[in-house]
Amino acid sequence: MASRRWFHPNLLGVEAERYLMESGFDGSFLCRPSKSNPGDFTLSVRRAGEVTHIKIQNTGDYFDLYGGEKFATLAELVQHYTEGRNQLKEKNGLVIELKYPLNCADPTNERWFHGHITGKEAEKALMEKAKNGSYLVRESHSKPGDYVLSVRTEDKVTHVMIRCQDGKYDVGGGEQFSTLADLVEHYKKNPMVETSGYVVHLKQPFNATRIAASGIRSRVEVLEKETSSRQNSKKAGFEEEFEALQQLDAKHLLKRRGDEPEDKAKNRYRNILPFEHSRVVLNDGENGDYINANFIDLALACQQNQKAFQAGENVEKMDGSWEKQKRYIATQGCLKDTVIDLWRMVWQENSRVIVMTTKEVERGKNKCVRYWPDADRKLEKGKLIITYINEHLKEDYDLREFALTHKDHLDETRPVFHFHFKSWPDHGVPSEPSRVLSFLHDINMKQDEIPGAGPIIVHCSAGIGRTGTFIVIDIILNLINQHGLDCEIDIFNTIRLVRGQRSGLVQTEAQYKFVYQAVQQYIETMTTRVQAEHNTLKTGREYINTKKAHYELQTPSHGAHSVPPHTPIPPQDRVMQEQKLYENVGPMRSPPAGNQKQFSHPPVPRK
Repeated sequence: MASRRWFHPNLLGVEAERYLMESGFDGSFLCRPSKSNPGDFTLSVRRAGEVTHIKIQNTGDYFDLYGGEKFATLAELVQHYTEGRNQLKEKNGLVIELKYPLNCADPTNERWFHGHITGKEAEKALMEKAKNGSYLVRESHSKPGDYVLSVRTEDKVTHVMIRCQDGKYDVGGGEQFSTLADLVEHYKKNPMVETSGYVVHLKQPFNATRIAASGIRSRVEVLEKETSSRQNSKKAGFEEEFEALQQLDAKHLLKRRGDEPEDKAKNRYRNILPFEHSRVVLNDGENGDYINANFIDLALACQQNQKAFQAGENVEKMDGSWEKQKRYIATQGCLKDTVIDLWRMVWQENSRVIVMTTKEVERGKNKCVRYWPDADRKLEKGKLIITYINEHLKEDYDLREFALTHKDHLDETRPVFHFHFKSWPDHGVPSEPSRVLSFLHDINMKQDEIPGAGPIIVHCSAGIGRTGTFIVIDIILNLINQHGLDCEIDIFNTIRLVRGQRSGLVQTEAQYKFVYQAVQQYIETMTTRVQAEHNTLKTGREYINTKKAHYELQTPSHGAHSVPPHTPIPPQDRVMQEQKLYENVGPMRSPPAGNQKQFSHPPVPRK
């Protein structure tokens, strides 16, 4: 997901070189304040085993590379060149590619920190979703390295500039604080007052759910701490986030299918019905077109959202990172009379992998009838023939292989692999995330082996709890594999999006927390592996070659440059716009009561 965390406000040139050579690879880049020209910036890029430094001019009105195109913000400039619209090129013809941002740690783990959202996005979120007195902190787009405190005050949002200088934070040159958290805590106790006399209270944080993947451990710790230390009956931490999801789900007014007399008998649970807009429609003309199943297709949802957004509809624009996501089918466990419909769907969608996350019987209740043939047997359902091939019993799951043929296409036989996970209790979670991660790895290996394979079919009993948890974990891990360990992830909104395609996915708070835990374990395992690889590569090597670049701009004759496989890709989904009118709030003063000091926040030149 798009991020501005490539900006390092306190990094010196020598430190940038060391960081790029130790933690990056060719094509990695970061941006930092220029020490030789205060107010300007430097783009440091690793290429061919060296670090190149490129000066960025800040005139106060625009940013440029001392010539060439001008940009309103530093973010726009960097985004422009990472997207490959123009290439940086030295006079000797060598191209300087900005491929992979090397990101800076967030300045705080507090959930009210929203990173790189714009002033307009902050206003929209606070006015539509928050109460009066709600606040958040975000990065300043007009002054990289500084921050903005955005507060909802009745019918408007007030934005207050927070200056960061020499590792200290202050508002308008007033009292300095060592951390953003200390500053916010101070002004929660000592309200601000605008020059008009209006008091700006910081009452409750408006918490972000999007986080840097590399910071997930800190976020999990914060959520666990809030959950365990909640007071009275007020929900906090994981409880609070999951409850917010439940409230959003209750607002879904999307049309459902399955209440028709001919369809009712095909539903395992009367209250769990598929949305009409995303349901799987069986089109072979046999046994009706209904099955209690939905496509989970975030790429399609992203395209539909883009059209709605461009048409001026009141929708929140989806991040372009969803455009390359896999497709799934989420469905219920088979009933006796729906076995034929499942296999019709498998054939129609050319699915080659079925994931079953329930036992046939749990706690004395049937959760799914056996819809596959026994060993060395065949199963005939309508025009479909399912033949048993073999079975491998693993520690946590059974892997069965079948051959699927159609009586109208006897010259075509399709292998279908049935992954039956048996260590996932109903309404609960597995004892260890590693079990699910290993299971997911094996499933994706098999899916990737089959060219042109259709969507993975996932089911439990109802097709929402364990099914949704499995799918969401896989979606998040896929994002990380595409964009690298420094990308941003949003578990809350990923679940919100998939629930827009099948209601109730990720059914319990325990399952919601388990998604975080599984993603955390995956990231920590990958981080350890990457660090080990870096240590191996740099053994016996020293990196001392750096130089200043003489460059020119060149418009490429073709599209984006090629990228090595399994390498994080720069975000392609967002052009960040300047929002100066949201950050120039004007002078403010403290309230007359108490011991608060007067302050203001005029534009502060970068030192």
